[in-house]
Amino acid sequence: MIVVSAKELTKAYGTDVILDKVSFAINGGDRVGIIGVNGAGKTTLLKMLTGEMSYESGEFFIAADTQIGYLKQDGGFNSEKTVIEEVENIFAHFPEMEREMEKLLSQIEENVEDHKLLERYDALQEKYKNLGGYTYKSEITGVLSSMAFKEDRYHKKISTLSGGERTRLALACLLLRKPDMLFLDEPTNHLDIGTLKWLEQYLKNYKGTIVVVSHDRYFLDQTVNRIFEIDNHKLNIYEGSYSFYATERKNRREAELRKYEKQKKEIDRQEEMIRRFKQHGTEKLAKRAASREKRLSAMELTEKPGGSHGKMKLSFKENFQSGKDVIYAENLSKTFGYGARAKELFKNVDLDIKRGERICIVGANGIGKTTLLKMLMGDLVAATGRIKIGHNVQIGYYDQGQLLLNNANTVIEEVHGDYRLYTDGELRNILGRFLFRGEAAFLNVGALSGGEKARLSLLKLMMSGSNLLILDEPTNHLDIESKEVFEEALLDFPGTCIIVSHDRYFLNRIPTRIMELTADGMENYLGAYDYYVEKKQQIESGKKYLSELGAKGTASDAKGTASGGQQGSLAAGAAADFGGEMSSAEKRRLQKEKEAEERRIKRQKEALEEEIANLEEAIAFLEAEVCKVENATDHVKLAKISADLAEKREALEEKYDKWLELQS
Repeated sequence: MIVVSAKELTKAYGTDVILDKVSFAINGGDRVGIIGVNGAGKTTLLKMLTGEMSYESGEFFIAADTQIGYLKQDGGFNSEKTVIEEVENIFAHFPEMEREMEKLLSQIEENVEDHKLLERYDALQEKYKNLGGYTYKSEITGVLSSMAFKEDRYHKKISTLSGGERTRLALACLLLRKPDMLFLDEPTNHLDIGTLKWLEQYLKNYKGTIVVVSHDRYFLDQTVNRIFEIDNHKLNIYEGSYSFYATERKNRREAELRKYEKQKKEIDRQEEMIRRFKQHGTEKLAKRAASREKRLSAMELTEKPGGSHGKMKLSFKENFQSGKDVIYAENLSKTFGYGARAKELFKNVDLDIKRGERICIVGANGIGKTTLLKMLMGDLVAATGRIKIGHNVQIGYYDQGQLLLNNANTVIEEVHGDYRLYTDGELRNILGRFLFRGEAAFLNVGALSGGEKARLSLLKLMMSGSNLLILDEPTNHLDIESKEVFEEALLDFPGTCIIVSHDRYFLNRIPTRIMELTADGMENYLGAYDYYVEKKQQIESGKKYLSELGAKGTASDAKGTASGGQQGSLAAGAAADFGGEMSSAEKRRLQKEKEAEERRIKRQKEALEEEIANLEEAIAFLEAEVCKVENATDHVKLAKISADLAEKREALEEKYDKWLELQS
C-alpha cells in the first residue's frame, strides 16, 4: 500500500532551483534513506512532506490517518519541563485510565452484583493492557537509558541540556510515541557507537515506515532498503542498501558517461559536416547544412555525469619523512578537578605508534578521546606518565569544533594568514579545488556551514605538509561524496594518522589498528571495525565462559573440601594407629612440594597464555591478509595464507585445551 506519493514536486528560491520535478512513491513498511551533497535539498524535501515548507509546483499526498513523527536536525525542544515530565507527558492517558479503573473498582465493591460495572472494568483493563499500560514505565526507562540518560538526569530542566542531549531526548520521545511514519533528519548526530547500535536494532524491529536523511553510510546499510539520491536537483531511486547504491551508482555513472561521450562525438561529427557543407557554398549543400542544424538543435542533450556541484580535490603530502618511532607513551592518566570533586577520565594508557600506521581511537562519549589527542600535542598535561614524540615528527591537527578557524576572517584571509608565500591567484586556484569558487572565497568564515568549515580545515591541513595527522571526528560535517574523497586521500597518505571517529563505515576502510580507550587503559585490535566488534564479542564470550567455569570449579572445590575432610580424618586415624601425628619436618616437606607444583603450573599457564596471545595476533594478521584486494587474485598466495590460517587455528584450539586443563 502506498503511504506517500509525490508527482513533479518543485522547490525554488527565486531563480535558484533546489528540487526540479521530483516524483516518487513510498510503500508502507519501506525504509528509505535520502542522501546527497550538502545543500542538495534533503532537509527541504522532508520539510515539504511534513508541511513545514511550501513548494512551487507539483503535488503529493500522505495516506489518511497516518501519524507522522519528525525529528529535526536541531532537536526542536524549547521546553521548561524536566526530562521525565516531557517523556511521561507522552503517556498521560495511562494515569487517567488508572484513575478510572480505581474509581470503577470502588463502585464494584459497593455494587458487587452490577454486571455492567464489571464489563466496563474488564474492557478498560483489556484496553490498558493492549496499549502497553503495564509496560510503559519500563519502556521509558529502557529508551532513556539507551539514549544515555541516567536517572540522575531525569529531573534536569530541558532548557539546561546541551544541544546533543536535546537531540537525543527528541529522538527518545519520538520513538516512544511510535507513529506510523518516522521522518528522521540526521538522527545519528551526537550518538556514540553503543547508542547507534541500539537505534539500528530498534529501527529494524519498527513496524512503521521510515524516511531518514543521513550521511552515516554504515547506519544506512543497517536500516534502509531503498536509497533516494538527490543529485543536480533531480531524484534518483535505488532499490537496495547503501552498499548496493554505491556499486550501482558507479555502474550508472559509467554508463551515463559512455552515453554522454558517444553523443558528444556525434555532435562534433555533425557540426564538422555542417561546417564542410557551408564551405562549398552550393544551394543543395546549404539546405543539407540547414536540415542537419535543425535536427541538432532539436536533439535532447545528455548532461555530463557528476552533477554541477563538482568534487573536492584533496591529497595529503608530507614535507619530510618522520623517524620510524612516531609516538611512545606509557602510564598516561588524566584527572580533572581537585579533592572530592576530582574526576579521573582514564589511566594506564600506553601507546607505541610507528610511521605509516593509521590508528583509529574509539570509546564511549566522555571517556576522554579528545583530551588524549590534546595531551599528545602538548596542549594538556598528563596527570601521570610520559609522552615521547619521535624524530622529525610534524603534527597537523583537525579540530572537530573548528575552533582553530577565525570567524572574523574571509575564507581567503584565513588561508593567506597561515600561508603568506602564496599569491592571491594561487590561493584562489587551491580554494576552487575545495569548492570555494568565485565570491565564495570572500565569505566570512563565521557565515559558513559546518560542511564548508570542515572543507576549509582540511584545505589548511593539506597545505601544512605534516607527516603526522591528528584528526578529531573529521567526517562529522562532510557529505558522503566528500567523505569518499577524504578517505581516498588518507589511504594514499604516506605518513601517520591518529584519528578519533565513531563513523563505522570510515572505521572499516581506514585503520590499520583500532584502539579502544577505556577508564582502565587502552585495548589494541589489529584490523578494522568489523574485526574489532567480532574480537570484542569473542573476548566477552570467553569471559562469560571462564566465569561459568569458575562457578562450576567453586562448586567442585566445595565438594572436594567435604570429601577431603573425610579423607583427612581417615589419614589422621591411620597416623594415630601407627604411633601418632605426622612430624613437623614431614609437613614442611609436603608443603614445599605443593608450592613447587603450584609454581610449575603457574609458569605453564603463563607460557600458554603468551603462546595463545601470539597465535591470536598471527591469526588476526592472516585474516587481514585474506581480505586484501591485492591478494584476492593471487591464488597461490591465498592458498598458502589459508593453509597457515588453518594450522594456526588448530594450534590455538590445542593451546586452549591445555590451558583449560590447568584450570581444573
